Amino acid sequence: MKKVTLIGAGGKMGMRLTHNLMYSDFEMTYVEISAEGQEKLTKLGLSISTSEQSVPEADVLILAVPDVALAKVSAALIPLMKSNAMVMTLDPAVARAGRLFMRHDVSYFIAHPSHPSVFNWEPTPEAQADFFGGTLAKQTIVCALMQGPDDHYELGEAVAKTMYAPVSKAFKITVEQMALLEPALVETLSSSCLDLIREGMDEIVNRGVPAEAAREFLLGHINIQLAVIFKELPNAVFSDAANKALVRGKKILFKDDWKQIFEPENVLQQVVEIT
Repeated sequence: MKKVTLIGAGGKMGMRLTHNLMYSDFEMTYVEISAEGQEKLTKLGLSISTSEQSVPEADVLILAVPDVALAKVSAALIPLMKSNAMVMTLDPAVARAGRLFMRHDVSYFIAHPSHPSVFNWEPTPEAQADFFGGTLAKQTIVCALMQGPDDHYELGEAVAKTMYAPVSKAFKITVEQMALLEPALVETLSSSCLDLIREGMDEIVNRGVPAEAAREFLLGHINIQLAVIFKELPNAVFSDAANKALVRGKKILFKDDWKQIFEPENVLQQVVEIT
């Protein structure tokens, strides 16, 4: 039985992982320094350990702490680990920025959830409303073995599938590819576009369109637009008029060089700024 230590177990993300890992086949220890987080763990009937007690014995050390604290936390805890153990982080930003404390004799594994797809169809309303994932709705995950022997990938994926369950599929990629996914694709690009769409809705409401009508009209169209653009509807296409509006809109809204956000030096700058 592998020993897994969860750092930040009572935090915002840590609690999501705790709820899944506490029923796993791993031998778990939970570390949390905040009084509020400790109270949450205690209410679950869990014992709270210290990093000094648990880190040296852990086969897998999960660092469920914010990116801005990860460099400092990793520098304090990774030196306590035994050789051939594994460090696991929840996204690639700090690692890609070169701010993760490194040792040559431990493995580094990164696992991040995709979150449930907008095209998921779940069997219950409760599962359908699990937008974040990790509770009822199935999701995929992406995994990267940054450093370590190949057989450590299987261990890292097994832990990741447990803490993000229910998981329908795990994709094996590189750290560099994961940074292209996040932050570049889903935060720098997708979040920015979607935030502007929300601003557009607010703008037409300010211009007199009833708020409920604007929201329902927009979200309904987003639903069918996603289905067409991402090929969920076989042979479905936009009308000629809609295509003309699309081409015109892109010329007005986007710079010709917007794809620079995926260039390696630009991705590095993104992760440096957010960490």
